[in-house]
Amino acid sequence: MSLTPAYDAENIFAKIIRGEIPSVKLYETDDILAFMDVFPQSDGHCLVIHKRATATDLFDIDREMLASLMAGVQKIAGGVKDGLKPDGIRIVQFNGAPAGQTVFHLHFHIIPVYEGRALGAHAGGTPAEASALEELADKIRSALLKA
Repeated sequence: MSLTPAYDAENIFAKIIRGEIPSVKLYETDDILAFMDVFPQSDGHCLVIHKRATATDLFDIDREMLASLMAGVQKIAGGVKDGLKPDGIRIVQFNGAPAGQTVFHLHFHIIPVYEGRALGAHAGGTPAEASALEELADKIRSALLKA
C-alpha cells in the first residue's frame, strides 16, 4: 500500500460530512468539522477534519487548507482543555496504515489525558454510548462558546 493512497469518497468521515452517518458534533464551519470519537481512548477524545479537503494524510493537503485545519485543532483542543480540565492533551495524527491510520481522510485526534488513567487502544474496543459522548460534548461546546 502506498503511504498516500487515492482518496475514497466513501470513507466514514466523508459520509459523516455528508450527513449519511450520525456523529456527535462539537464544532462546524464551512471548512472544519469536529466530533467525538466513537471509539475513545479517553473521556473527551475527539476528531477534527477538513470538510473540503480530499486529503488522505498530512502529505496530501494544500497548505492553506492545512492552516485552517490546524486553527480548528487548536480551537477544539482549547475547548477540551477548558471544558474537561484534563491533566494533559495529546494531539495525534497518523500517516499510513503501518503508522496506525485507519480512516484515510486526514484527521487529528485530540485525546485528553488524566493522571492515573491509562489510555484505551487506538481504533479498538467497544463503541461509547451516545449519551456519554453527548455529556462530554456539552462540556466542550460550552467551553467553546465562552472562548
